[in-house]
Amino acid sequence: FEQADAIAVELGVAPDDPHRVAAALAFVLRHNLGNGHTCLPEESLVKIAAQLLETGREPVEQCLYEQEREEALVRMEIDGRMFWYLPELFCAERYIAGRLMIVRSAFANPEPPDYAPQIAALEESFSIRYEALQKRAIVGALTNGVFLLTGGPGTGKTTIINAIIELFEQMGEKVLLAAPTGRAAKRMTEMTGREAKTIHRLLEVDFRAGDAVTFKRNERNPLDADVLIVDEMSMVDTLLFESLLRAMRLSCRLVLVGDADQLPSVGAGNVLRDLIDSDVLCSVQLKEIFRQAAQSLIVTNAHQIVRGEHPDLRVRDNDFFFLRSPSPEAAAATLEDLVARRLPAAYGFSALWDIQVLSPTRKGELGTMELNRRLQRRLNPPAAHKQEFVFGGYTFRTGDKVMQIRNNYDIVWDREGGEGGTGIFNGDIGEILQIDRGARMMLLRFDDKQAEYSFDMANELELAYAVTVHKSQGSEFEAVILPLGRPSRNLYYRNLLYTAVTRAKKLLILLGEESSVYYMVDNNKKTLRYTNLARLLRAEQDPMGGAGGPG
Repeated sequence: FEQADAIAVELGVAPDDPHRVAAALAFVLRHNLGNGHTCLPEESLVKIAAQLLETGREPVEQCLYEQEREEALVRMEIDGRMFWYLPELFCAERYIAGRLMIVRSAFANPEPPDYAPQIAALEESFSIRYEALQKRAIVGALTNGVFLLTGGPGTGKTTIINAIIELFEQMGEKVLLAAPTGRAAKRMTEMTGREAKTIHRLLEVDFRAGDAVTFKRNERNPLDADVLIVDEMSMVDTLLFESLLRAMRLSCRLVLVGDADQLPSVGAGNVLRDLIDSDVLCSVQLKEIFRQAAQSLIVTNAHQIVRGEHPDLRVRDNDFFFLRSPSPEAAAATLEDLVARRLPAAYGFSALWDIQVLSPTRKGELGTMELNRRLQRRLNPPAAHKQEFVFGGYTFRTGDKVMQIRNNYDIVWDREGGEGGTGIFNGDIGEILQIDRGARMMLLRFDDKQAEYSFDMANELELAYAVTVHKSQGSEFEAVILPLGRPSRNLYYRNLLYTAVTRAKKLLILLGEESSVYYMVDNNKKTLRYTNLARLLRAEQDPMGGAGGPG
């Protein structure tokens, strides 16, 4: 906007020109999609746009309603307060609410079957005994068109998912499994013994559509499924969820699994939290930690953190350790030694692939940018046989651990054995296998997929020896190291700490001052996201009350 606006000023466009004001309004709304908001309250939108334009409020308010008449923006009234949307986001929220309630109604049954015999047979077959709440969750998934299963680590979500899949398959139903990221889908495959796909792969990206992300699977070409189970729902944003629903037949059940205490999606919306808060869909929240999981301090401390309780940082004989570091420089030096020497020697971990450093921030001595430079220097130093090149402040070198930082649906990849496909996605972690400086090309491996990148595509990559907690969502690592510096209210808060802790499978190490850990636990800063999905769901259930319609 700033670049276009500068040109407009040179051409003599008036400060309150309606086209300039309309562009500013659209820019503010689109910019705030990146902050997670599907809409903005009128008072915020007008204030920000007026500041951007350096004009008064009056031309902005006048333009708002002109934009509504031209259907360029959508206004929605909620309890006397006006919210403004870009049309595609309003349509997405309204579609999600309407479609979910249709699916819920399609499977409504005042006298659902008694599944107790099938569950008992499953217990016998699996040599397991389900708790009462687990049985309620299994029955909830079998009897409802839409079912939500939520809970933290160690509460038995995987056990229930496996039971649900088994019983649906015994009934002759075709079950599909999906997750938002490649790593989450891979973990779901390992947990269930059945193939899980990323949502993008499941929906089949349509490359003929140009820049806009559209899918081959939609109302005209729906998924061949009777049941769709989606894991890691906290990561699914509004537009992706709309696309998923559009690809489902009305006769398909939907089971949504996630942890509402995790960080919300990178994209706009707060879908899982809104579905829960609407209180109109059948859901079960698992809270009890099972006996085996209760032996892990990673699990028990994660639950304490969610409850706002300080973890015991003095324990030295479990899987959750706190190492005091009096300064950021000391913490960085300790971290480097832990990754490169101490943890591989003590536990046999691979410094590159088993240990992941997470940070709340990109900047500072304990931010990912500086830690990546330190760890690259220690773990993959320059050598005569290693090619390298510089791009965007990073030196990329053969053998580097890297992360794809945006979805790219066009990258062609192949596996050993000849299988190929397209698409490397935001959060995928890989390794640079080769660098050809003459051809300005790289060969990268992401898990079992290999892909060629031109040097110009390096703007889609970052070093991944250290990544932000936000970028780690949907992944699990054998060992996690979390360095903490001086607390910041906007960066050091409870569900970010919780998300970081729950990324660790076998070992978690916190570095820093105890006060930083306690500050994060106490700072229960809720991630504010302007959305109206929960209200729209309640309005669908009770058309005479709740949310107002578009203005």
